[in-house]
Amino acid sequence: MTENQSHRLSVAPMMDWTDRHCRVFHRHMTRRGMLYTEMVTAPAVLHGPKPRLLDYSEVEHPVALQLGGSDPAELARAVQIARDWRYDEINLNCGCPSDRVQSGCFGAVLMERPGLVADCVKAMQDQADVPVTVKCRIGVDDQDPATMLPGFIETVAAAGVNHFIIHARKAWLQGLSPKENREIPPLDYNLVVEMKARFPHLTICLNGGVTSLEQAENLLAQGLDGVMIGRAAYHDPASVLIGADALWGEDYAPTTFAVVEAMKPYIAAHLEGGGRLHQITRHMLGLFTGRPGARAWRRVLSDGATRQGAGLDLVDQALAEVTALG
Repeated sequence: MTENQSHRLSVAPMMDWTDRHCRVFHRHMTRRGMLYTEMVTAPAVLHGPKPRLLDYSEVEHPVALQLGGSDPAELARAVQIARDWRYDEINLNCGCPSDRVQSGCFGAVLMERPGLVADCVKAMQDQADVPVTVKCRIGVDDQDPATMLPGFIETVAAAGVNHFIIHARKAWLQGLSPKENREIPPLDYNLVVEMKARFPHLTICLNGGVTSLEQAENLLAQGLDGVMIGRAAYHDPASVLIGADALWGEDYAPTTFAVVEAMKPYIAAHLEGGGRLHQITRHMLGLFTGRPGARAWRRVLSDGATRQGAGLDLVDQALAEVTALG
C-alpha cells in the first residue's frame, strides 16, 4: 500500500479519546483506515513511563504516533526511542491551540515559525525509519491563510516532509478556547484543495468538520489524497467507520453486534491484567448512535462499567437491551 492510499481515511488524534483501547475498537470497524495516537509530548517520551505512553496492540496497524514539541533535539530523541515500537508513521502536531501547548511553544503556535518546524522535522527524519508527517492549521490569528499556508508548506516540504494533514480552520491563539477553535473559525475546504493543486507531488489530507463517509468521498473526488475524521468517528463510529474500507475497494463491513463480539476477547484480557471495564467501554458508548436501543446501551455501560468487579456480563447486559429494543 502506498502512503497516500493508507490515508484515504483516517481517525484524528484526539486528546483523552484516541487511546490504545479506542484504537482497537475503531480497528474492528475498518481494516484500512489510519489510526493516530493522542498527542504525546517529546519531553514525556524522554522522561516519562515509555511503555504506558507508547505501547499499543498489533491489531492497530496502520497506526501513527503524534508527537508534540518544538525542540529539534528533543523530538529527534523521542523519535529514536519510539522507533522500537514500530509505528507506521510519526506525526508532528502543528495544529493544537490549547494554552498548554502555546506555553510550551508547540502545536498551532508553530504555524508562526515555519523555519523552526523545518528544523524539527529534519531532526526527526534523521532518526526515523518511517514517514514523518505534519498536521497543521490553515493559519493562526491575523495571518492570511492564502499567503501564509503555501509558504509554510513550501518551507517544511523543503526539509523533506511530503505529507501534510491540514485542519481547514484557522486557530485563534487568543480569545477562543480549544473547543471553540474546533467550531467557530470558518472552514475553508477550497484552500486545502488549492494546496493539493499547487503541490501535486505532496500528499495533502483534509481535516475539520467532516461527519460522514459521503462527505469524505466528495472531498476525495476533488483531488485530495485523504480525509481525516475527528469527533464524528468517536461519537458515531459505526456510521463513519463501518463500510469505510469501500474507499479502498474492499467490502469489509461488520455489523455493530459483530464489533462488540470482536471486542470481548480484548476486554477479557484487559480485565485479567487488572484493568477496569470502563477504560474500554467509555469509547464504545456511541456504537449504536441513531439506532434502536442506543440510549439503553449507553445507560447500562455508563452506570455499571465504573463499578468494582464490572465485567463482560455487563457488556452482554447492555447488548441484550439493544437487541430487545432493536
